[in-house]
Amino acid sequence: MAVAIRVHEVGGPEVLRLDEVTLGAPGPGEVRLRHTAVGLNFIDTYFRSGLYPAPNGLPFIPGNEAAGVVVEVGEGVDGLKPGDRVAYGSSLGAYCSERVMSAAPLVKLPDSIADETAAAMMLKGMTARYLLRQTHKVKAGDTLLVHAAAGGVGQILCQWATHLGATVIATVGSAAKAEIAKECGAAYVINYSEEDFVARVREITEGALCDVVYDGVGQATYPASLDCIKPRGLFASFGNASGAIKDFSLLALSSKGSLYATRPTLFTHVSNRADLLANAADLFEVVSSGVVKIPVNQRYALADAAQAHRDLEARRTTGSTVLLP
Repeated sequence: MAVAIRVHEVGGPEVLRLDEVTLGAPGPGEVRLRHTAVGLNFIDTYFRSGLYPAPNGLPFIPGNEAAGVVVEVGEGVDGLKPGDRVAYGSSLGAYCSERVMSAAPLVKLPDSIADETAAAMMLKGMTARYLLRQTHKVKAGDTLLVHAAAGGVGQILCQWATHLGATVIATVGSAAKAEIAKECGAAYVINYSEEDFVARVREITEGALCDVVYDGVGQATYPASLDCIKPRGLFASFGNASGAIKDFSLLALSSKGSLYATRPTLFTHVSNRADLLANAADLFEVVSSGVVKIPVNQRYALADAAQAHRDLEARRTTGSTVLLP
């Protein structure tokens, strides 16, 4: 019998309930997958709270990334067989010990990537990849502002962008997290609990400001983030850790220098197989080569998912977190 964390009504972490679930055989294009590790992400809290509605209604199993071993394959599945190690980062329903799912989001893992590493990096790492290589194609000499730089996506952004030759200005909420951002290659670190990050960005850049701001925080850093961007620069808002941005002003983009703004998501960047494989291949390369390190700093039993959510939302975690079935 498999077990899963299910949400029967949206709300706080207390709505995460451990249930027994019955699985059938995989149908055409599907596999049965035994999870070895499941990734924890802020987007999980958005589905749990109802900020993002679950596509198929209630109840639902949260979670979008995991690693595991293929147990059984259905008709028409090419390239996968029982025993293969795989991972995914864009399929709702990951908080479980086993699942039957479409084979389409699955990517075979190279031997150089451990299961916990894969579960901790697929969603966050593929997010960082599209932000750095598609949303804004980072090049040597660019200046970037990365909010929440000690978080899972933030650490990857700092390491990868520095490798690409960009100057990274990072914001964090504590002295301990400042050290993490420095270790990830940030050239400058701003503790926004003690400093005005807009004033510091102006000082660091001598008034030139940033080519792009990568903002996964949301409401707490808006609209101040716009004041950190040079004319015709980009505001890339990819998350809502502090709550969704309200009352976004298009006119502000005009008055602050003909700025661009986007609210991208991973799902549209890996919606076809070719894009998924290209994204994952780039991620595997930088992680396997050591350019990007994926620290798994917290581990929880799957049954303790509610506590993991509490710690994540209280900013008590750093780097990546995995749930272990």
